Amino acid sequence: MASVRQWLGPSPFLQAVFLFAVLAVCWYLGNNVVETMQRLGLRLGFAFLSQRANFEIGESLITYSSSDTYARALLAGLLNTINVAFFGCVIATVCGVMLGVARLSGNLVLASVVRAYVEIFRNTPLLLQLFLWSAIFHSLPGPRRALEFSGGFFLSNRGIFIPRLIFDGPSAFIWLPLAAAAAGVTIIIARRLFFGQRFYATRILVLSVAMFAAVCWATGVSISAEPPVRGGFNIGGGMSLTPEFAGLLTGLVFNAAATIAEIVRSGIQSVGNGQWEAARALGLRPGHIMRLIVLPQALRVITPLMTSSYLDLTKNSSLAVAIGFPDLVSVANTTANTTGQTLEAITIIAVAYLTLNLAVSVLMNLYNRRIMLREERRR
Repeated sequence: MASVRQWLGPSPFLQAVFLFAVLAVCWYLGNNVVETMQRLGLRLGFAFLSQRANFEIGESLITYSSSDTYARALLAGLLNTINVAFFGCVIATVCGVMLGVARLSGNLVLASVVRAYVEIFRNTPLLLQLFLWSAIFHSLPGPRRALEFSGGFFLSNRGIFIPRLIFDGPSAFIWLPLAAAAAGVTIIIARRLFFGQRFYATRILVLSVAMFAAVCWATGVSISAEPPVRGGFNIGGGMSLTPEFAGLLTGLVFNAAATIAEIVRSGIQSVGNGQWEAARALGLRPGHIMRLIVLPQALRVITPLMTSSYLDLTKNSSLAVAIGFPDLVSVANTTANTTGQTLEAITIIAVAYLTLNLAVSVLMNLYNRRIMLREERRR
């Protein structure tokens, strides 16, 4: 029996044989792919990235036209993916935390509604939800009968129109990062010197906004808001979000918020009842107990699971191709169809998503190490 275990164990000979077999299979498959591409008249490589794309992209964060290269088209798709993933993670986190707290509310109606929401969005396919939200945004009334809300917000079948901030002045692109950095320094100083280690969100937010405005005023950068205006057959001015982007972002947020709500609920329930009783004995209000005592301890349980939710949301953004949003996968598919470089397009998609997910994992792991207890760090 011992000899069998020794033979089946991780001996160097078996490891070498297994590694040789894996390399042989990879070589065979790679050689087969190369021969197939040569037979079809295709060359393996990324030289096509410098060629003219000859197709348009409906929505892009950077300037793009059909005369640009495939590399710029893929960059536009990648930026669209990052844009959706970033705002999706931020909005889903805010909504998920509020829903998770409401799930534990003593109000039976509120808790039941949140529970029904979580069950519906966690147990139905995300692709079906994206189709639903896309259909909803495309079925909105036209610009002439667009739904108008206070503050200059419009909803129509051509997208969501919101006010846009305009920065004017000498070298605004240089001074704005400086103003943002000054606001960040203000947050650090206010937290560590003036208000101690506790995070007084309202005061620090007011100070950071005041610092940002002061730097803009000192450097001559003016800030103004341009609201959208209804006129003719369309809505002009402001910032517009296409129905495809709005449908994708809404679907991802609603789906991820349901998962995050359950994560927050389980994290809060992991904190012992003695913490609540001690805080009540000190005369703290329920809101203060949750914000200052319960949530900081629950973050040790919440953060690792939130990382998985962020990674899932980033990867799920690839479903944008199903509703017509030009993300990286959509642009790469078009590139593969027009050039025939399918293997290279798949490689670009894989590398891009791997890089994004690793970046998210690194940032979340750094934050997780920061909030861990000292005893946990020593282990």
